[in-house]
Amino acid sequence: MSHPFPPPSIQPFERLQAADGLLINAERWRKAHDYHRLRQNAHYQCLNQPGIVCGLGVRVIAAPRQVEAQYRDGRWIQIQPGIAIDLLGNMIIVPNTLDFRIATEVRASDPVVVYLIVSYVDPDELRRSNQREVVQEMYRVDEKSTLPGISEIEICRVLLQPGQVSIAQPGDVFFPGYNNIDLRYRRQAQARPQAIVRMAQVNHNDPECARSFFNLSYLLQSVEGLYQSLRGTEEVGQVSFNDNLQEYDLLYLTGKQALSLNSNQFENLKSYLNAGGVLLVDAPLDGNALIERIHALAQQLESPLRPLEESRRDHPLRTKPFLFAAMPMINQQLIQVLIGGGIILVIGDIASAWGLDRGFSLPRLTIRTAQELGINILQYAWKRRQFIGLQQEDYSGQW
Repeated sequence: MSHPFPPPSIQPFERLQAADGLLINAERWRKAHDYHRLRQNAHYQCLNQPGIVCGLGVRVIAAPRQVEAQYRDGRWIQIQPGIAIDLLGNMIIVPNTLDFRIATEVRASDPVVVYLIVSYVDPDELRRSNQREVVQEMYRVDEKSTLPGISEIEICRVLLQPGQVSIAQPGDVFFPGYNNIDLRYRRQAQARPQAIVRMAQVNHNDPECARSFFNLSYLLQSVEGLYQSLRGTEEVGQVSFNDNLQEYDLLYLTGKQALSLNSNQFENLKSYLNAGGVLLVDAPLDGNALIERIHALAQQLESPLRPLEESRRDHPLRTKPFLFAAMPMINQQLIQVLIGGGIILVIGDIASAWGLDRGFSLPRLTIRTAQELGINILQYAWKRRQFIGLQQEDYSGQW
């Protein structure tokens, strides 16, 4: 699985070999200094991920007086000074306030998301009429209607309505509306996690298969706050056993009815598990048909399920990163965990405690304990896939 911010390419650096009598010209001088710059950037890229360091606030302003009358409308914002770092480790420094007009006009009937981004500009790549001894590194601010690229830093976004509109500050900064400044998706520069874990719900012929979908998002959101070494993706995927399953570290399946797989679906699942993937089956206590079918499926895969209690005391599902002696209580019932090959069968509906229940009645301790066991499952899925992948040909690393 690739990290949304990929690491440097796997290739050695080249540096100038100095010797007495070496003639230093502009090309050699540049090569010597580029080595240190590229090495520093690669160091940042290996250990960190891009984002905003400080500042770069956004506020709505009136149109500046010096602009032409046709552009004096309600589309003006002002970007405050600040610092960001891009994917390659380049510092983006905005030293002064910048007035900017959002020019995108929505001509269709549906609103359009406009992204305001800042990016690094290498002065060596600019055409200059005169050569200066010292040049200043620069930046560029743009607006676009597609997601920012990996070398672009999002400052804000605006959900623009069709027609003539005015940009406004949101009444509630956590829930901005149409034509409002939206700062919720800005990324902060921070340490790179060991991995981004991707999870998908398996849709099958059981009407109950999607009942925990939103709670899967709550689990992925909890990862960053509870265990910094991992991150969850922003969205949970949805797949069937006919799809390419290899994009995901963990597949989540629930319901009550027996699972039915044809020969192609079985081989697809088998290939996924053999490549290191994990299938998490979350069965309610009364889901006997599903439970029996999963046991039979594990036997068919020649990896029969065994209770976690029969495994080693230091099994990673019990110890990494959170320590569990007894399993959590969900709805006054102790859940059961069985494992075999790449299948984890949880009996007790653990996902029901990963998020907010309808009555807001779940105690915080219950939610947190269930999430911690969920993170153990995510960590196990990622590590299993990594360890198996490291023993395969052409494996260059997972982030």
